Amino acid sequence: MKIALVSPYDFAYPGGVNNHILHLREHFIRMGHEIKIIAPSSRPLNNSQNVIVIGKAVPIRASGSIVRVPVSPNLLFSQKIRQLLARERFDVVHIHEPFLPVLGTAVLHHCSSRELVVATFHAFRSNSWGYVFWKPIILNHWFRKLEGKIVVSRAAMDFISRYFPGEYEIIPNGIDFARFAGVDVQPIPEFCDGKLNVLFVGRIEKRKGFKYLLGAYQRVKQGMPDIRLIVVGPQDRSLQKFRRIASEQNIRDVVFAGYASHEDLPRYYKSADVFCSPATGKESFGLVLLEAMAAGTPPVASSIAGYAGVIKHGKDGILVKPKDETALADVLKQVLNDRSLRERMGEAGRIKAAEYSWNTVAERVMGYYQQLLSSRKR
Repeated sequence: MKIALVSPYDFAYPGGVNNHILHLREHFIRMGHEIKIIAPSSRPLNNSQNVIVIGKAVPIRASGSIVRVPVSPNLLFSQKIRQLLARERFDVVHIHEPFLPVLGTAVLHHCSSRELVVATFHAFRSNSWGYVFWKPIILNHWFRKLEGKIVVSRAAMDFISRYFPGEYEIIPNGIDFARFAGVDVQPIPEFCDGKLNVLFVGRIEKRKGFKYLLGAYQRVKQGMPDIRLIVVGPQDRSLQKFRRIASEQNIRDVVFAGYASHEDLPRYYKSADVFCSPATGKESFGLVLLEAMAAGTPPVASSIAGYAGVIKHGKDGILVKPKDETALADVLKQVLNDRSLRERMGEAGRIKAAEYSWNTVAERVMGYYQQLLSSRKR
């Protein structure tokens, strides 16, 4: 089959949806299919990944984060997209976040009845004023063009089906299981000094809840001096703020490690005794939780919809009430003090994470395409 994978996000920047698309591309090619990626970009790309660039992405603030997307409404009337679809004659056009302006909606607008049009909805939010406003104007029309609808979690399905009821297929995000679980992945030597390591991975945005982790760590540190907090993420303005807070409040053994390379990220997980993600909401899925689980590191995370769909509380991780610094400190203390508990949860987590390997996820997506195409023939 000839398949187009459409991303609404700047392909010059790594991110969850773009990584998802790259992994699908890799596995689909191995299956013998022809794949092209359609995406915006803020700068020229090394086109080894066969990306067709349409639209110039710019950073805008949305949902407590920075997203890089094209904003020109001219894409909706772009003859370039119409001509591209006519020339390439894709069997499947798979649009990720199809209602996120502007590229996804533009491709959806120009799709004809010839292509099998499939969408994946990744996001989870408490509400969307944009859906409410645009639904009767144009989104209902575009929604009817979708023959296949995938959501990455039950949380994502609950969100999108509130505005657009219908049948959805839950196919989760995947992880490179072998990369994180590999026996040849070695911990970082400087963190193997006998201290117990708590790891955080991610951007220091408000919705990631890092301030609650720092406060909880400070409480636990008072009674357990031989612990360390390792923070892996971009060295941006928010990180500098918390670096200053840690220094001013004399919170010791907080290591702001900065961005981790592709090779080093699994080593950080292997170096940790506990992984913690205290996000406050707007998470549709727990990708970092599964990465930690694959490495055998038990996760402690907020009890929010996206995370509760990944962790089975008490078996392969522990869920804690969001924004509750005291409760988070109590759980971290419990897990850090109980090696057998960490080992049991770590082993259970590794078994679960294997179910989310990209090979399994890609086969499920391809099976869904084939199911839809068979229905068309019938």
